[in-house]
Amino acid sequence: MSIFSFLFKEQNLPDEIQIMDREAYKEAISKGKVQLVDVRTKGEFMSGHIKGAKNIDFFQGSAFETAFSKLRKDVPVYIYCQSGNRSQKAARRLVDLGFTKVYDLRGGYSSWSH
Repeated sequence: MSIFSFLFKEQNLPDEIQIMDREAYKEAISKGKVQLVDVRTKGEFMSGHIKGAKNIDFFQGSAFETAFSKLRKDVPVYIYCQSGNRSQKAARRLVDLGFTKVYDLRGGYSSWSH
């Protein structure tokens, strides 16, 4: 693995995952009802989140998978965390669970709120 691919892990993402910049993400989620999920902790979520987001904490193990089992796997899901690292891990797990389109916010909530 080159230092470049190590630093930019998103280069090795499965085809089902797409990283979006803030403006593209904002436009995509504004087009109606979407599956928008904040994978941060409850405390992080309560301190501020994107309007309409559902909180499913990535660190909750089987509860994370149970909550996502209630969402449609054939409909795109938009996820984010605080910085983008946790949501990339969550996105990989969602692909393993059978989700076909996962969109992740580049830079996470910290890029959204600044």
